[in-house]
Amino acid sequence: MGSSKDLTNARWRKSSYSGNTGGECVEVADLGPGVAVRDSKKPEAGILTVSPEVYAAFMTFVTA
Repeated sequence: MGSSKDLTNARWRKSSYSGNTGGECVEVADLGPGVAVRDSKKPEAGILTVSPEVYAAFMTFVTA
């Protein structure tokens, strides 16, 4: 996915896999052709965009 995607209107949601202690906050946004991931505590630090297949594989690995 390209690095110049305009995510101004992205609808971010906190991942259900994030902890409730405030230390592990991941937000995701469905981009249609992909998924964006960022740290909710530091959204300006950067955004990772991946295909839905890569995101699904990542979630399978993390939850295993």
